[in-house]
Amino acid sequence: MISLCHVNDIADNQSKGFEIEGRHIFAVKKYDKLHVYLNSCPHLGIQLEMVPDQFLDHSHSLIMCSMHGALFRIEDGLCISGPCLDQALRTIHFEIVDDHIHIQLP
Repeated sequence: MISLCHVNDIADNQSKGFEIEGRHIFAVKKYDKLHVYLNSCPHLGIQLEMVPDQFLDHSHSLIMCSMHGALFRIEDGLCISGPCLDQALRTIHFEIVDDHIHIQLP
């Protein structure tokens, strides 16, 4: 497992991107629950954000791809609107140990 960051490094209703071993991932916290995904849109395989750490739409309720505006549910990464409808972001397994997020890269 690889240590990502402290749980408090990601504020509620916010997101944060990381590069670990050459892979781009991001974490989102919603209602104090964390979700970690590979930073790759299922449509074209591009990174989702145009601005660092900006993975959410304006309402902070959905993950948004900056290229084509695809929208994904935070809780499971499922695309609900856009060119990759019904496809999902790839989930990254994680555990919280001593208030630090530890991930398992695929």
